[in-house]
Amino acid sequence: MSATSDKKIVINKRLKGLPREALEKLSQTELIDKIVQLEAYNFQLRNLLQKKLTEQDKNDEEYAILFGKEAEDKVSKDKKVPSKAQKQRKFDWSSAHRRHVLLKITYFGWDYQGFACQEDSNDTIESNLFRALTRTCLIESRATSNYHRCGRTDKEVSAFCQVISIDLRSKHPPETQLDPSALISEIDYCGLLNRVLPKNIQCVAWMPLRSPVYSARFDCVSRSYRYYFPKGDLDISAMQEACRLLVRHADFRNFCKMDVHNGVTNYMRNLQSARVQACEENQSKTGYDMYYLEIQANAFLWHQIRCIMAVLLLVGQRKEQPNVISHLLDVDSNPCKPQYTPAIGLPLNLFRCDFRDKTTRSISHPSNEDANEEAMDTATEGTQPSDAPACSEERDLTSWIYSEENLQKLIENTQCEWTQFSVKSTMIRNVLQQLENLLEDNFKPKEKVQAQVILLQDSVKPRQYQPLLERKRCESLENRIDHFVKKQRLIVKDETETA
Repeated sequence: MSATSDKKIVINKRLKGLPREALEKLSQTELIDKIVQLEAYNFQLRNLLQKKLTEQDKNDEEYAILFGKEAEDKVSKDKKVPSKAQKQRKFDWSSAHRRHVLLKITYFGWDYQGFACQEDSNDTIESNLFRALTRTCLIESRATSNYHRCGRTDKEVSAFCQVISIDLRSKHPPETQLDPSALISEIDYCGLLNRVLPKNIQCVAWMPLRSPVYSARFDCVSRSYRYYFPKGDLDISAMQEACRLLVRHADFRNFCKMDVHNGVTNYMRNLQSARVQACEENQSKTGYDMYYLEIQANAFLWHQIRCIMAVLLLVGQRKEQPNVISHLLDVDSNPCKPQYTPAIGLPLNLFRCDFRDKTTRSISHPSNEDANEEAMDTATEGTQPSDAPACSEERDLTSWIYSEENLQKLIENTQCEWTQFSVKSTMIRNVLQQLENLLEDNFKPKEKVQAQVILLQDSVKPRQYQPLLERKRCESLENRIDHFVKKQRLIVKDETETA
């Protein structure tokens, strides 16, 4: 950022509507015009929601009012019918104890619209999670739960180790919550949640925390993702060589989808490790062998891993040389990202998260889960895995608490998932063997068909490949900043003003 290197870019948090005093000064005609404008906007939103929401979403009471009188009548009729849920006494939160914990969540995201809650869909991991938390009376509401998430995964992306920090209802008063007897007799958080969560979203473990402001987001020092892919016709050695060039503290603006309108203008990230490795030791030496890319960093940019994987696939297909990584990381020579499509999100998995022993946040620190992504800590010193044994009373972390019964149930559920997909995979593999034998017997082709990785490249296959560095470029970061400053979405401030 040459033009704004000594400036700080922040989101313009202006009021989205006129204050009451300004509205009182408007004339009757101006107020009517404003009401007509708002009604037209609401009509557009209603139509948009009707197209995007699923039938299950539309049946929810919170959305029913948006879809006309018929839906309202349906809800009112449902309310007249007494149910067990309505007869239940409302939970008294005034006398409830709370404790601050980490929850480790695992989920398969291919049936969901991403992790974070969305206004136009209930079909997200977070929506299901908060429905389960409120249904089991572990929290009163999201707003009062002191909630932070370690990361937000996109549509179809899965996680083995998504971690959230949250205040949950406890059987014990704060002064005794860390006693061994209190931990043994505490509410079975995982078992309780898993009974009401979908089988492909499950709670693995919980950890009591000593600090009430410890954050799964701001106190996470590294995140590791894995991207699974078949070998196909890929040159694995070339991909491994390219991975070694990725490991550095650098500007990754050419390996992400820029999120400038949300105030993200710093694209420096510390990529701690990157490797391509076989999933199993015993390989069949065919294009059907499975590999994974594992990347560890302090924090990630929007679509960063999917963009990295897209470039690595081109390297593996010998369309690009491994040193294209160095060229794209040289933002002085290549300030504008070449146009290419990120790899699909389905094979991506948030595999591991590591946390610092003691939070860097103060008790008075504001709890803001929607803060700018740049607020993520970049320090990596003193990184210690979260499952390491407690070595000092000064640590905010304790140890993960597992339940044998819960783990056995999780394994059973996951084995059922494995059986379902493994049977499908085996059936498809047998069909492929027959088709490949037919092709070999009838036509004797010079080369085998190895198109296993085409699905991962979510783009149209061109007749003639155009090298990345020769492609049409996206807009520069500076131009995007200028655009949103003119739109009054961003404000440029001097560093002296913010000091």
